[in-house]
Amino acid sequence: MKRKPAKSAVRKSVKKASPGLSLLVATRKGAWLLHGDAARRNWRVEGPHFLGNIVSHMVCDPRDGKTLLAATKTGHLGPTMMRSTNRGRTWKESKQPPAFVKVPEGEKGRAVDHTFWLTPGHASEPDVWFAGTSPQGLFRSADGGDTWQAFSYINDDLKYREWMGTVQDGTPDGPKLHSILIDPRDAKHMYFGMSGGGVHETKDGGKSWQVIIEGMEVVQGFNLDPKIPTFHDPHCLRLCPSNPDRIFQQNHCGIYRRDGDSDWVRIGRSMPKAVGDIGFPLVVHPRDDKTLWVLPMDGTTVWPRVSPGGKPCVYTSRNAGKTWQRLDAGFPKAQAWWTVKRQAMCGDARDPVGLYFGTTAGELWMSRDEGKKWACIARNLPEIYAVETAEFA
Repeated sequence: MKRKPAKSAVRKSVKKASPGLSLLVATRKGAWLLHGDAARRNWRVEGPHFLGNIVSHMVCDPRDGKTLLAATKTGHLGPTMMRSTNRGRTWKESKQPPAFVKVPEGEKGRAVDHTFWLTPGHASEPDVWFAGTSPQGLFRSADGGDTWQAFSYINDDLKYREWMGTVQDGTPDGPKLHSILIDPRDAKHMYFGMSGGGVHETKDGGKSWQVIIEGMEVVQGFNLDPKIPTFHDPHCLRLCPSNPDRIFQQNHCGIYRRDGDSDWVRIGRSMPKAVGDIGFPLVVHPRDDKTLWVLPMDGTTVWPRVSPGGKPCVYTSRNAGKTWQRLDAGFPKAQAWWTVKRQAMCGDARDPVGLYFGTTAGELWMSRDEGKKWACIARNLPEIYAVETAEFA
């Protein structure tokens, strides 16, 4: 009589993953891939890749289902970009990673500390990728991530440089350009956020940019002018796939929604006061523009960046932010002092939607039912920087 295999959230003994979803996990000490079966119940761990490297972001190209880019950095070799064209089986370093233009000797220039954010280009531009760096810079690749050039004029524009601040502006690991969003209807319509530096939009493919900070608040008590982009700190922007005119934002100063060309509206005020509406990640529903999820953190006093009260929770709104519901079934009830970084929470496109996030304590959590119940599917990883889903071809 055959013995049934022991039940486990993570199964390392499976030799080949069943057809299903994969999770791309970027951490402070390398990257891992988790391959799930069709039911999203059993997971096979693959890795580490780039052990010892800081991996800020790892993304699969949804246009071909096999190309991966990973933004990596080591203390002694600096930042680079790694590429795989076979779903992560083998990797090669990019020939020309993102880098600022060299300035004449004797002049003060900037150097990329690390690439922070990766976004595949529009479906009509198969080999195009965009990258955001720290300090703030916006770059584009037209050859699948092998070589990179500055995109648009903002990297060296005097006004943008004024808004960008410096590496010592208070943002951990330096200021960042992030949340590069592309309108699925129009490749020339894009957004990005800068921490700090506000939110910016182009409708002409980067020839011109508009600052969109109206309605956003700034930190109180420091006499900061809300009209100056420098003082705005968007943490994460998400565009609704089912309604690209709607964008949600998790900001240093709350949760916001923007519809079309209207001002930002703070929708986090209806969150419980004991929890607040401060955090980093935000996920939107792939088919319902009224549904989103956030993961609050303690943003009081010195910004301890932990779960509020040591009790982790996810909050969802099903009506575009009018009301919120707490989702914490399966989470620790006390003494869990981790939090989640801005790129470390994502969702899939299944029905019901699966939600995933990685913590600063190296745990990977998931829900198969849009947040009603949660389970930890991996532990003891390094601090998790980013989590993305992949549907490999």
